[in-house]
Amino acid sequence: MGALSAGLAGIVLALAGPGGAGLAQDRPVAPQSAGTQPTYADLVTLAEESAMVIRAQIRDQVPVKPERAPGLEPGFARLYVEGETRALLGGSSGVRESLAWLVDVPLDAKGKPPKLKKSEVLLFADPVPGRPGTIVLVDEAGQLAWNPGLGERVRGVLRELVAPGSPPAITGIADALSVRGNLAGESETQIFLSTAGDSPVSISVLRRPGQPPAWGVSWGEIIDSSARPPEPGTLRWYRLACALPRELPSSANLARNPDARALAEADYALVVAELGACERAITEAD
Repeated sequence: MGALSAGLAGIVLALAGPGGAGLAQDRPVAPQSAGTQPTYADLVTLAEESAMVIRAQIRDQVPVKPERAPGLEPGFARLYVEGETRALLGGSSGVRESLAWLVDVPLDAKGKPPKLKKSEVLLFADPVPGRPGTIVLVDEAGQLAWNPGLGERVRGVLRELVAPGSPPAITGIADALSVRGNLAGESETQIFLSTAGDSPVSISVLRRPGQPPAWGVSWGEIIDSSARPPEPGTLRWYRLACALPRELPSSANLARNPDARALAEADYALVVAELGACERAITEAD
């Protein structure tokens, strides 16, 4: 048995055996989509799921027999790939110079898998316990074709995720309450969000006579009257746009007066509309 075939046998046993990371039935490998560019939301999702983000060059590949590739989609081939680390972009643990992993790739017009040897890729992966140098891709889009522009985008996301005061993940809406002011057309809505780690985050929506409604987000205990909406394509934007429900849950609306409840719903709808859609091209929302 050659070295590459021996490595294939080892990684299949490691990933499919008891205590392993799992194959397609319980953890997906990655179908590559040629030409599809990841969105900001895609990159944050992949980066947060990964213990390591690696730039690597593929050294060799061998197809996995279909009977040893559970969950393989029609029109795809599963490859055992060996590569060399070019750089560790993110991750708290070290990475070996030599790597091995499995990836699903689309077949070409002749029904053949592409030749990936010498190509560079960006890997979002976890290590396999007990198998140094063996990694498992964290998502169906966990392997992307490397290019410098993509590398800069991913580095930017990684810096945001580890920066001091990085915004917490939003897990839901705790409470919402609207109060009318003394003047006609004057009101204020406060929406308090639930977060991972119970960090306080709140949204304020202010309406003043003769002015367009203004809203902002306070990322702390103090509700800042001068708070502004987050900039699109930032981690604060992602936390809201990709986590908030499309409609205000009735259970979170504390107002008892029908008019006040309707105002809270309208102000929440305004926030959701101005945040815009959480666009994804290669990942799916949790």
